[in-house]
Amino acid sequence: MRIVVTGATGNIGTAVLRRLAREDHELVGVARRVPAGPVAGGQPAAWRSLDLTRASAEALVRVLAGADAVVHLAWGFQPSHDLRYLRELGVGGTRRVVAAAAAARVPHLVHMSSIGAYSPRRDDTPVDETWPTDGVPTSRYSRHKAAAERILDGAEGALPTVTRLRPGIVGQHAAGSALLRYGVPGLVPARALAWLPVLPLDRRLAIPVVHADDVADAVARVLDRRAAGAFNLAADPPLTAPDIARVLGAPLVHVPSAALRPAMAAAWHLRLQQVDTGWLDMAFALPLIDSTRARTELGWSPTKDAVAVFREVVDGMRTAASGPTAVLRPRTVAGTTRDALLHGHVGRRSRP
Repeated sequence: MRIVVTGATGNIGTAVLRRLAREDHELVGVARRVPAGPVAGGQPAAWRSLDLTRASAEALVRVLAGADAVVHLAWGFQPSHDLRYLRELGVGGTRRVVAAAAAARVPHLVHMSSIGAYSPRRDDTPVDETWPTDGVPTSRYSRHKAAAERILDGAEGALPTVTRLRPGIVGQHAAGSALLRYGVPGLVPARALAWLPVLPLDRRLAIPVVHADDVADAVARVLDRRAAGAFNLAADPPLTAPDIARVLGAPLVHVPSAALRPAMAAAWHLRLQQVDTGWLDMAFALPLIDSTRARTELGWSPTKDAVAVFREVVDGMRTAASGPTAVLRPRTVAGTTRDALLHGHVGRRSRP
């Protein structure tokens, strides 16, 4: 097949290229900043540089013309203070890709949705794909994922096959530097993750997690079967607060999420860190997910459990692991190198 992958340079995108490169597909990678060199194990046949916040309909249709499928992964997390940009990329970009896919008569659209699209839970019972996707109102990320789902609702009649994948938190070793930029203040060196004296966290935390390679395998299976509809993707059991403490090697100190929220909000408003309080709200509001449909209809099964994925991510963050794309580039602090980070030399702030 000829498969166009948007957001092909990111955490999931690089894993999808690796997985699809194992088969005899013609791959076209789409990103705002295309790699200067090869992407190990997943080099597409061609790269196309497009900014989905403003790409014209004509430009998108040209890229999608003749495609057997488009895998839409493009999404944004930074700069977290620029809500207009993030919405234009996530929601606006999805609208543009869906419209172009319909105009180019692409037979199959695979959209990377998220557990973040789901409405708040009632209890700890895992939910299937029929759970409402109205999002968590206090999370901008969640609202945007829910808005993208509404766009897909409208595309059901315009495209022959529409698939929505809803993974939990997705991680891999090479995303270490990227996740450091997203979640750790720029003044904090990578090796500081090994210095935590205690972990102040609400002990009720339990979140679905899945490895990027396992998500990529689900994408390949969906494309092969042209499977329609929604599929949850998560390893069982979910990652818990005690699991996180054990991996980090720090004693867990129970602090209710309501008590953490003001400090988190203040740090975000002061631009000391990039994570807004919506992520904390989501962590305690979103339901656990049941991946039975993916297991039975796709023959999908995660190869790594949640703790193994988190351990791999933490190792990647501690070593400032990176990949050959702009999204997965080595983390720096005020222009310093990764080696300087690992040895604790810090500058003023991290690059976005």
